[in-house]
Amino acid sequence: MKVKIKEWHAVATWRWDMPEDEVCGICRVDFDGCCPNCKYPGDDCPLIVGKCQHSFHLHCILSWINQESAKGLCPMCRQKFENPSVKGEEMATGELPEEYRERIDELNRRIVQLLQQTELTRLERMRALIARAAEQPSEEG
Repeated sequence: MKVKIKEWHAVATWRWDMPEDEVCGICRVDFDGCCPNCKYPGDDCPLIVGKCQHSFHLHCILSWINQESAKGLCPMCRQKFENPSVKGEEMATGELPEEYRERIDELNRRIVQLLQQTELTRLERMRALIARAAEQPSEEG
């Protein structure tokens, strides 16, 4: 018996290289889904992994870091959220198309910039408070 294939409809799925039960520590949505700000999971909503190895959706961690109360700390372990990387960046960059490498570099720059702005804003507020306290006349005089 010979079989002749007339048509073929290939179907594929993808998933992040994360444990199945892993969820974003901020929005509590599976990483295979997308954050509340996005319509579709994937490259527009990548996973960000901090030095502490906690993972979050890009938009979730950016909104967290921009909150004054967050103080640039990881929401899971309260360590400083440092050296963030985009999930998937650990593969050899030569394997990625140029557009993806540029996108990863851009995302890393944005995250580092936001972390620096958060830190700078806190320092400026502290300096302003110290300056105001120094300007007030002492009650002993």
